[in-house]
Amino acid sequence: MTDSRIDFYKVSPEAIKAMMGLEGFINKCGLDKALLDLIKLRVSQINGCVFCVDMHCADALKGGESQRRLNAVAVWHEAPFFTERERAALAWAEAVTLISETHVPDEVYQEMLKHFGEKELVDLTVAIVTINGWNRMAVSFRKLPFK
Repeated sequence: MTDSRIDFYKVSPEAIKAMMGLEGFINKCGLDKALLDLIKLRVSQINGCVFCVDMHCADALKGGESQRRLNAVAVWHEAPFFTERERAALAWAEAVTLISETHVPDEVYQEMLKHFGEKELVDLTVAIVTINGWNRMAVSFRKLPFK
């Protein structure tokens, strides 16, 4: 295990305040918290962010999510536990997170339009962008889960 690097919360509180502004928006935008928890978990898995995977699993469990579904997020393509709306959102989250590889395919976008309104789509994308930002901070500075 690699030791933590600098504490970015202390070193640049102004940057963290800006990131928290995005979090505040996401929490008030009207998207279902359970869906946001799944998205945050999946993006954090893709990015290999141990801090965020740990945190979002704990948050989802507190919010009433089942351990079984959380275990299956990494293999959601094969798991029968997710709704079509959740599947569309998970596919969108993966495509946006892996944008340099996927360029967010038209078929993923079209599937999103079947399940989400335009504002929901933009708001969900902001949530994905935000968790990607947090992941990049936490991975870069080796932020570790609380024991």
